[in-house]
Amino acid sequence: MVTVEKKNSDFGKKSNFEKKVRELVETGYSGVEEAILACKNCPLHETASNKVIGKGSRTPKVLFIGEAPGKNEDEKGIPFCGRAGKELDKMLEYMRLSEEDWAVINTLKCRPPENRNPKKSELEACKPFLAAQITLLDPKVVILLGNTAEKAYCPGKKLEWGVPEEINGRTALKIYHPAALIYTRSRIETQHALIDKNRGLWE
Repeated sequence: MVTVEKKNSDFGKKSNFEKKVRELVETGYSGVEEAILACKNCPLHETASNKVIGKGSRTPKVLFIGEAPGKNEDEKGIPFCGRAGKELDKMLEYMRLSEEDWAVINTLKCRPPENRNPKKSELEACKPFLAAQITLLDPKVVILLGNTAEKAYCPGKKLEWGVPEEINGRTALKIYHPAALIYTRSRIETQHALIDKNRGLWE
C-alpha cells in the first residue's frame, strides 16, 4: 500500500512539474525571464541582490549549465562575469565557438549565502525554469559544468567526465566547471583533452 501511494505521489509530482514547464514555455523566453524575476519559491530570493538568468545566444548550438551565481554575478545579474567567467571565455575560444553558437545558464538563479553548495530543495524550486530555458533555447548539445549541473539535469545519474550521453532527448556532456580550473591548474590540460575528443558534437 505504501509503495503504491509513493508511486502515485511521484507521478503527481512529475505531472505537476511537467505542467509548470509547459506553462512557462508557452510564455516564451521573455515570459520565463519575468517568472524568474518574480520567483519566491525558496528563501534564496530574500538574500539575492539580483536574479541571474543567463547570457549568450537565443539559438545556441551549445548550452552550458553552471552551478549558481557567485558574488560578482549576484551584484551584476550576469552569469560568469568574474574569475570563472574569464576561464569560460578561454574555454569558448578553445572550443572555437562564435557568439551565436553558445549560451550559459545556472541551475540556480539566486546566489546561495557564502557561495555554499545548492540544497536539493533549491535545485527543485529552480528546476522548472531550467527545463523551460533548455526547451526554448533548444541546443544541440548540453554541457554540464561539474557535478551540481549534473544533479540538476539528470538526478540520480552519474556521467563519466567527457563521455557524451543521450539524456532527456539531448546530447549531454560533463566537463569541469571553469572555477575548478582556477584552483587546480593541472586540470586545464585534461579539460582540453575532453574538449578535443568531443569537437564533433558541435563542429
